[in-house]
Amino acid sequence: MEDLIAPSILSANFARLGEEVDAVLNAGADVIHFDVMDNHYVPNLTIGPIVLKALRDHGVVSPVDVHLMVEPVDRLISDFAEAGATYISIHPETTDDPYTSLGLIRAAGIKAGLVLNPDTPVTVLDNLLDQIDLILVMSVNPGFGGQTFLPASLDKVRAVRARLDDSVRNVRLEIDGGIKIDNIRAAKDAGADMFVAGSAIFGSTNYVKTISAMRTALNA
Repeated sequence: MEDLIAPSILSANFARLGEEVDAVLNAGADVIHFDVMDNHYVPNLTIGPIVLKALRDHGVVSPVDVHLMVEPVDRLISDFAEAGATYISIHPETTDDPYTSLGLIRAAGIKAGLVLNPDTPVTVLDNLLDQIDLILVMSVNPGFGGQTFLPASLDKVRAVRARLDDSVRNVRLEIDGGIKIDNIRAAKDAGADMFVAGSAIFGSTNYVKTISAMRTALNA
């Protein structure tokens, strides 16, 4: 699959969010990553579907990857689908029945993702792959941006990639947390093909230069 770079707006300047999203897309980003936190499942509170709708109304047409760190999760699936999500990813711990929740996403015409925290076993994928379009491996513990990459997460990426290679499903493998220019290639080599980067992009002084350097590393 084509490698996709997905800046996380968690690290953007929210006083001018539309401009920030335009800027990273114009700088070469492929997907906008949208972190939704509820101060319940994770100890932080961020944004809701109204912000996604505002970005769509602003004119953003690129794919938007919604990562729901909320519990319970089912109620918000339809809200984000209606607001314009392309992908919606959920944590298996936030629902009594991950299979049904993933089915709700796909029934809404949205690509469904499952998120694996550092302590979530890969075996959670058993009996779920036929409902999954994307697997997101967290390379930090969820809840805050700007955290340090956990190298052990690469082992989980490799394990997930091995499962996907043994399946007949065309599933994207995403990694999120501490991704920077100097480790994005290692994530690709482990098997990832979609890369979330927040502070590494939005905290840089030149989005074009940073995203170009990531692309160069991926293609090296």
